[in-house]
Amino acid sequence: MVLKEWMIANPKISILVVSLIVTFVSTIAHKYLTNQEHLKSLKARQKEIQKELKGNKDPKIMQELNAEMLKITGLMFKSSFRPIFVTLIPFLLLFVWLKGVYSPVMGNSWIWWYLGFSVVSSMILRKVLKVA
Repeated sequence: MVLKEWMIANPKISILVVSLIVTFVSTIAHKYLTNQEHLKSLKARQKEIQKELKGNKDPKIMQELNAEMLKITGLMFKSSFRPIFVTLIPFLLLFVWLKGVYSPVMGNSWIWWYLGFSVVSSMILRKVLKVA
């Protein structure tokens, strides 16, 4: 109960710590449960297609490029399912517990603090850990 008392006494700092931990676990899961080389090649192809779309005015070619872009997006989306399935239930249980801890202290604003901290920490961790 010491942890819970500290979290209640220091809600914003503890939300920052929790978001860093959750984001780190999520990023590590994503890195090791997906094929990073494949994802990097798909992202590179997406960038190529975007450049081709900007320099092209032919509707038929643009339609083909958009179809390829949609296919690549679908492949990237499929590859993200495994880390989601692994982390979904533990994270849902954690968020139910966090709501019980923070709602009496901060109301519903705790979730906005968490989201803000996690977005920033996710961008940093993905760059540091070189996650596609």
